[in-house]
Amino acid sequence: MNVEILSRVQFAFTIMFHYIYPPMSIGLGVILVIMEGMWLKTGNIRYHNMARYWTRVFGLTFALGVATGIVMEFEFGTNWATYSRFVGDVFGSALAAEGIFAFFLESGFLAILLFGWNRVGPKLHFFSTIMVCLGAHFSAVWIVATNSWMQTPAGFSIEYDGKIMPPGFVPVGDQILHARAVIHDFWAMVINHSTLDRLTHVLVGAWQAGAFLVISISAFYLLRGRHREFAASSLKVGLVVAAIASLLQLASGAKSADGVTRNQPAKLAAMEGIFKTQGYAPMGIVGWVDVKNQTVRGLKIPGMLSMLVGRSPATVVKGLDAFPREDWPPVQPVFQCYHLMIGIGMALIGIAWFGIFLWWRGRLFDLTAPMVRLYYGVLVLSVLGPQIANQVGWMTAEIGRQPWIVYGIMRTSQGLSAVVTANQVLASLIMFTVIYALLFAVFIYLLTRKIQKGPDEEEGGEAMPASWAAVIARRRKQASY
Repeated sequence: MNVEILSRVQFAFTIMFHYIYPPMSIGLGVILVIMEGMWLKTGNIRYHNMARYWTRVFGLTFALGVATGIVMEFEFGTNWATYSRFVGDVFGSALAAEGIFAFFLESGFLAILLFGWNRVGPKLHFFSTIMVCLGAHFSAVWIVATNSWMQTPAGFSIEYDGKIMPPGFVPVGDQILHARAVIHDFWAMVINHSTLDRLTHVLVGAWQAGAFLVISISAFYLLRGRHREFAASSLKVGLVVAAIASLLQLASGAKSADGVTRNQPAKLAAMEGIFKTQGYAPMGIVGWVDVKNQTVRGLKIPGMLSMLVGRSPATVVKGLDAFPREDWPPVQPVFQCYHLMIGIGMALIGIAWFGIFLWWRGRLFDLTAPMVRLYYGVLVLSVLGPQIANQVGWMTAEIGRQPWIVYGIMRTSQGLSAVVTANQVLASLIMFTVIYALLFAVFIYLLTRKIQKGPDEEEGGEAMPASWAAVIARRRKQASY
């Protein structure tokens, strides 16, 4: 393999491994705010124990997210130096904002969240929990905004040999070595044509990741007959968040697809395997793309894609034949990743809302029923659903952008470092694989230990500072009226 392919594989591997953890941290942050808020409102010690336990899991995911995220910053300079020079003005401002307004906020209050249970008052601790949750969300805002700029660049001009070029100028060949993107409208760069749609989709996917992690562990405890009250309450919170987020994800996904239709029609054509520009364009359900013969074999709904794109089955949808062959994305992986993401998303809707139905019918905790026990087995495995969907969704977005690293402006082949060789990239890729395998093993080991240990249910009001115990007493007194 050449240096371009190896560099792309290396960056994809490192970012996909990193992307396991931030969605869980963001989702767990929302769960923690809900649980601790319920404790402050009701004074029920069970919610206090729930918040403490899931805070420990949050701390583990946050630590792995930080450790694996730093690597990507260095890869911009080692493997993608030409790209970094070209977009430095854009990326530098956005990543600086992420560090100042998001990471510092999150990490600044993290110590109070993790270690302040017996050292600060309940209101300050709850405020810290909210700030950590907001910091995690703000971090996603800036990262997604930066990546969205690569998909739909806006608010910039191209400077070539020290001169600002007119709109529409695209550097070709070696011109890229003397060109760079400079911001002329910061907020147009941040809130570009795809930022809001993609940010909503990413955040709701993160809420699902956190919710189904809570659901999975809670279902495991209930199947084993351990920590029943804790697990039952955690499962209820997780199901509510998962049920709401699953429907929001369906809506945000439709909105994101609409944005792709307007801004990246070649990507849409690859996502649905549309080779010829046509009206009554079908929407694929499952299938296999025959790129050579430019057909898709599988199950389709005739006219549905045209209906979704233009609200009419006669709407003409651009096919890949409307674009030069060298500008086609890799159709097969984009098609398969996109449809796998949709399939998992629909399955998660069914899993979450079936749990809500069982709860409504009073059968959610009837583990003597074979159907309920089978459902709990599905819940234990459901933690994988959001993770896989997030990964293949990211692959759809990034592979679908090819062959551009900045869509319509800079090709991926133009962004490589000039002095890095294929052997060097291969050696570092092997090293990363070994190190990340060890990190993942450590994560699984520590998470398994936390699950085996379970919550500290012996923690009662008498073990807390007077300010915390007073909150419990006051809330219980209010609840008795």
